[in-house]
Amino acid sequence: MSTDRQIPFGRTGLRVGRLAVGTVNFGGRTEESEARRILDGALAHGMNLVDTADMYGWRVHRGYTEELIGRWLKGSPRRRDAVVVATKVGERTGEGPNDRGLSAHHIIRGCEASLRRLGTDRIDLYQMHRYDPDVGWDVVWQAMDQLIRQGKVRYVGSSNFAGWNIADAQHAARERGLVGLVSEQCSYSLLTRQPELEILPAARAHGLATLVWAPLHGGLLSGALRKAREGTGAKSAQGRAAAALPVHHAAVERYERFCAGLGRDPAEVGLAWVLSRPDTPFPVIGPRTVGQLDGAVRALDGALSPGELDELEKIFPPVGHGGPAPRAWID
Repeated sequence: MSTDRQIPFGRTGLRVGRLAVGTVNFGGRTEESEARRILDGALAHGMNLVDTADMYGWRVHRGYTEELIGRWLKGSPRRRDAVVVATKVGERTGEGPNDRGLSAHHIIRGCEASLRRLGTDRIDLYQMHRYDPDVGWDVVWQAMDQLIRQGKVRYVGSSNFAGWNIADAQHAARERGLVGLVSEQCSYSLLTRQPELEILPAARAHGLATLVWAPLHGGLLSGALRKAREGTGAKSAQGRAAAALPVHHAAVERYERFCAGLGRDPAEVGLAWVLSRPDTPFPVIGPRTVGQLDGAVRALDGALSPGELDELEKIFPPVGHGGPAPRAWID
């Protein structure tokens, strides 16, 4: 496994690759044989953080993706120690009234179920999938502390939190003498720059690493218009990308012309932009094929020049004046 592209993950002491492997497409969109090739290729490139969730694989059944990863981990005696396994809890995993959320009941049961599916004795990064307004932080941290003391969880992260959620969670953890959150995973891309206002500054202030989901806005920044003309755009023709395209059509068209002028694939440019941002965010890529994985790896070797970054700022300007709140909107 290549280690020259691995850097510190926040304040954890872990070293992980600049790109993390997202697995939301495993099951229903990517067959297991191709998923295994993606995971093998990613690990060979030093991409050792594998991100999943207890409800991924819902196109087959909830939890299927963790099961697939578990089978892959068992394929080599050294693989488990080489991989940083990150999963999530909080989304619905069953039909019962307590099969969702961040109650101690669901956190502990969810962790036990994820461990069984993954076929491992510990989760390296256990992420709260989203903020739960119905549960107090004292309840959340009591449950997480129990799992950490039992050796079932190494670190705790958040996902889809607001800046004030991060602050509240950290203050509550420190009152209990706990480490608290070590990472936040948010949606961030050239088209989704709102995290620059509150979430990224909060993560920085509290020492959190930042994982980025949808760094290509669901495929919209991967050459969606070109693929539509060619009839090859599977993911970019649906979901988040399809909903955003009518609003951002002119900017996306200009972006694709810009990328063509560089002689680079739009997906590489979009990832290179995220990789260029302050605070060293870790994009979570969700390749459906080995070819898409190889394209993402090329972004690591293709840093954008200051002039190219300036042009992207013109195509996709930041919110307000740019930067964190409140300066972004104060004249």
